[in-house]
Formats: sequence, C-alpha cells, structure tokens
Amino acid sequence: MINNSKYNAVITGVGMYVPDDVLDNDYFSSYLDTNDEWIVSRTGIKERRILKNGATSDMAYGALKDLIDTTGLDPNEIDVIIVATVTPDMLFPATACIVQEKIGAANAWGFDLSAACSGFLFAVQTGAAFITSGAFKKVVVIGADKMTSIVDYSDRNNCILFGDAAGAILLEATEDKTLGIKDSILHIDGTGVDVLNMKGGGSLNPPTHETIDKKMHYLYQEGKAVYKRAVLGMAEVSAEVVEKNNLKPEDIAWLVPHQANLRIIDSTAKRMGIGMEKVMINIHKYGNTTSGTIPTCLAEYYRDGKVKKGDNLVFSAFGAGYTWGAIYLTWGID
Repeated sequence: MINNSKYNAVITGVGMYVPDDVLDNDYFSSYLDTNDEWIVSRTGIKERRILKNGATSDMAYGALKDLIDTTGLDPNEIDVIIVATVTPDMLFPATACIVQEKIGAANAWGFDLSAACSGFLFAVQTGAAFITSGAFKKVVVIGADKMTSIVDYSDRNNCILFGDAAGAILLEATEDKTLGIKDSILHIDGTGVDVLNMKGGGSLNPPTHETIDKKMHYLYQEGKAVYKRAVLGMAEVSAEVVEKNNLKPEDIAWLVPHQANLRIIDSTAKRMGIGMEKVMINIHKYGNTTSGTIPTCLAEYYRDGKVKKGDNLVFSAFGAGYTWGAIYLTWGID
C-alpha cells in the first residue's frame, strides 16, 4: 500500500458487543465424543458466546452503539458504514443498511464486505482508503458474525470452534503521519475454495430440499488443509509487513491476530520474533467469531489500559477463499 495523501487514517474509537449466553466446552462433551482438555489443547477455546435471539445486525448495532456511547460520536456525522460479515441478516439488503437505520445515521451510506475471517482487515483497508482520499471524514468499520447460524452442531470438528460477536472502530483523518494506518499487505487465492466454504444458498446451489438434506447451508471445512495454509499465511505475511517497514521485535507493542486457533497465533508470534506477552488473545472466551475477533480484542485491550498512543500494532488474519493479510498501524487514541 502506498499512501501519497497528506492524511493517514487513524482509529479514534472502538466498540464491541458479545451476547450474554455462554456455551462452555462441557456442553459439547455432554453429547459429542470430545472433552474440555481435548478442545483447549488443540484450539485454546474454553467457551464461546451464542446469540439465541437476534441477527448479525443486532450485534453490529450493539458494537456501534457502544462506540457511540464511549466516544460521543453523533450518528449524523458518520459518512460510511462498512460491515464485514459472512452471516448477513439476508443476502440483500446489506446488513449495513439495517445498521444505518437502527443507529439513526441518516447521512451515511455503506455496504457489506465478505472476506470470511479476513473481512475486518479488508474492510479496514477499504475504510482507510476512503479517509486518505479526502472523500470522507468519519468511516465506521464493523466486524460482526453470527457463526452459530451456519454451524452444524453435530459436526464435532467444527462446531466447537465458533461463536458470535461484533466489534467496531471509527476511522478519521490525521495529518500526523506518525499515527494511524501505515501499511498493509493483503492477498486472496481462489485455490482454497473447496476446503472452506458454505456451498448452499448462493446462485450456484440455490436452496432446495436436496441442499438442506445434504447440509449444504452449513459451514464446511477441511481442518487440516486450512490449518496448514493458515499457519504459513498468517506467519509469513505478518513477518513480511514488519520487515518491509524495518521494524524490530522491540518496536512492536501488539500483534492483534485473528482468533481461529491458539497454535496458529503462537506460530505467527514466533515468526515475528515476539513473545506471547505481546499478543492480544480472547479466543479462550469467545472462540472464532470470524470478522469479530480483531475488533473485540482491540476494544478489550484498549479499555483495560493495555494499548497506548504511539504503540505499533500489527493486525493479521487468514480466512476462507483463501484470504489473508496484515496491517501495520500506530495507535492514535490517548
């Protein structure tokens, strides 16, 4: 990414929403051939949140409302709303439209962005481009997914991994080029289509009794194949963005990784040469919330006083497609 603008896009607010209902590992061991030790040792997940009543837009609204309540942002000042999700309320209209109406952002336009677990990264880069172009002043980026709506709870290998959550950030312009988003490296590779997907519901396989009977409306994943590519992809792209910007391990305050698997996160940190004490982690509490993982980490760690103005952060993710990437930024909130 080359930014020739006089502006950088800087994060000026955060928000998050997680449902109240908790599913711990004992729930799954009550009816599946698994147990807490097996799940924790292989994934790092202890529990996850479940939205029993409601849709992705409700969580996205909750995260944006939290951001507004904590920053004093006037909804009428929002120019753009980008919702990163693979579980939209419906194929159309966009979930962003529903959130815009619920929050009362009468002057905003927006859209949904689909890039699976890399969705929030791709949406941040998109929002940053809107800011640095000078076209817009306030862009809200929301990562929200109700993964429990597309998970087969008889699938032992996948149902334990996912939960529901949403996080939001506000992007604004700064002329202080020492702050904000400084670089990004983003990729897609369509050879991953067959190993991580949801086959039913689109134009290729419209809903029929057959698609339902074959469970084609649930997430499908070949875990070993995805794991191998994710370890390599997240680790290498994170190291690449660090090396490209001449950063040393001691220059990095936080790695903010997608929360898919603790072993993938550990491999990424090692490849970057940093210890796990510099890695944001909430997978043990929420599982894999797809687009919600990175922004919920940001909100929690910032509010716990662990992220300071001037801290260098690296966002990193890998998802279906394949999609993957990393973003390097300097935190701008006091």
